[in-house]
Amino acid sequence: MSKTNFEFLDALGQIARDKGISVETLLDALANALVAAYKRRPDAAEEAVVTIDPDSGEIRVYGQELDDDGNVVREWDDTPDDFGRIAAQTAKQVILQRIREVERDLKYEEYAGREGDIVTGIVQQTDNRYTLLDLGKVEALLPQAEQVSYERYEHGARLKAYIVEVRKTTKGPQIVVSRSHPGLIKRLFELEVPEISSGAVEIKACAREPGHRTKIAVWSNDSNVDPVGACVGARGSRVRMVTNELRGERVDVVPFSDDPIELIQSALAPARVREVRLDDETGTATVIVSDYQLSLAIGKEGQNARLAARLTGWRIDIKSESQLAEEESGYAGEEWAEGEWVENEAGEMVWQPAEGGTAVSASEWTQAADAGDGGVVGEPADGGASAPTGADGAGAGATVEATAEDQAGEEQA
Repeated sequence: MSKTNFEFLDALGQIARDKGISVETLLDALANALVAAYKRRPDAAEEAVVTIDPDSGEIRVYGQELDDDGNVVREWDDTPDDFGRIAAQTAKQVILQRIREVERDLKYEEYAGREGDIVTGIVQQTDNRYTLLDLGKVEALLPQAEQVSYERYEHGARLKAYIVEVRKTTKGPQIVVSRSHPGLIKRLFELEVPEISSGAVEIKACAREPGHRTKIAVWSNDSNVDPVGACVGARGSRVRMVTNELRGERVDVVPFSDDPIELIQSALAPARVREVRLDDETGTATVIVSDYQLSLAIGKEGQNARLAARLTGWRIDIKSESQLAEEESGYAGEEWAEGEWVENEAGEMVWQPAEGGTAVSASEWTQAADAGDGGVVGEPADGGASAPTGADGAGAGATVEATAEDQAGEEQA
């Protein structure tokens, strides 16, 4: 073994140990590069293979002759006299390139299966488009769309984020993280609540308005474990840790139930619900609360009702007891005439009484109602359209409604 080859193998082994790459991988990459260098020689064989002895470091080039099927029919040693110099020039470039490729692959493989996981990074750079987090070996991208609107990320601050995507690029893995994803809530609770990590407690549903408020529904797989108490912790210590990481975002923990009525009642907490009426055909839940609980059930700008709708999957209409009473008795004592709205020859909608007589136009109807005439209030006998009005021209009480139109965007367990 020559001194040069010994030093070459020793250096190769050191690089492999430092970079976490096998010596065989580096030798294969070098052999492939040396084949390309050999074929650039004017007297090179059309087909060739380079071998590198892993024990001695000896490099040999074998020219090959192939038949029509690609089988080797003849092979000979065609190592050039000055091939050691060519190998030395090629080795450095090839090894550095291969090291970069392997490092990119290792980084990608490390994070490729971690979508849905939580990571802690240090804020490196932030602007109007994105924020970069240093995760150690790689950087993570926090786009503006995944940020919480009011949060400000100071340089050097430690930040937890949720991995939503890992992309493989020529420059290495690109990790996209989020601070607004509902999955961040679940992962934070897993870190703080051992019962969730062990599977004794399960987060069944989560609804979130990033930066403002979150509701989670929890279920216990162990009859001896209180799911809400486990998540809240002693004197609220566990949920407080989650809230601190979310920079003050309020988190409501409610018990999950297979009974939709119980789930809706819990989801509207802290408001107390008197009654829930379900309409399976429309997916609507009419919720009755005391008058003084109405604003609490709706929440600021309808936030409590919206989150409850997303958490339960039901369209929620909230009404106070007085509103319900007005609706149920609002038309008592009214005289109802049978008939229907029809279109006359002029294309105008008119009310045609069932017993015959002169049709009433919409404008005449309105004038009569404004004048307080009362009297005729239309209710079609065949299910046609109607426009009931009382003698005082007033209708039923107002209805507060929360919809679950954006429920699909929320992650559910």
